[in-house]
Order: sequence, then C-alpha cells, then structure tokens
Amino acid sequence: MIYVKYHKDVIAMCDEDLIGKKFEDSDRQLEISERFYKGELVSEEEAVDILKKGENMNLVGEEVISLALKEKIINEQDVIKIGGVKHAQIYSVA
Repeated sequence: MIYVKYHKDVIAMCDEDLIGKKFEDSDRQLEISERFYKGELVSEEEAVDILKKGENMNLVGEEVISLALKEKIINEQDVIKIGGVKHAQIYSVA
C-alpha cells in the first residue's frame, strides 16, 4: 500500500512503511513527515492512476518509485537515494 496526499500544487506519495522516518547521507536529509505525506492509503492500482494524472509529484520509497519507473513516468536518472531510500520529484513547467 502507498500513502497519497494532495497538496495545493503537489501530490506527495510514499511507501506505507516510511511514514515518520528520517533518512540522511553526507549532504542530504529526507524526513517522511505525516503532515506532508500521510493522506489516503491507496492500492498499487490506484497509485498508478494517480501517477499517470499527476503533474507535480514528490515520490519516496522503493514501491512507488518502482511503479513510476514501470509506467515510464520517470526514468532511472530521475531517481536519487538519500540514506538508501529512493526519491524523485516531478514538476511540470508549463
């Protein structure tokens, strides 16, 4: 399962097991706060539909990143790791 939360301009999606955790490496930190990420818990199928419609998204975790890669919403070069956790940001500039 994947959490999805709609902000005014950004959809935040993260793997269910990452909520409330912090990750860091030598020069970056990533906090998966409930306030920003925890919204509606959706299935993979629902997450794919959201990914396909989203324009501005913040994605964190193996599960959601794998879905986005599989659906060709992002490419491998769009993905970074912070503290071993996959992360991608997608922004539409229209």
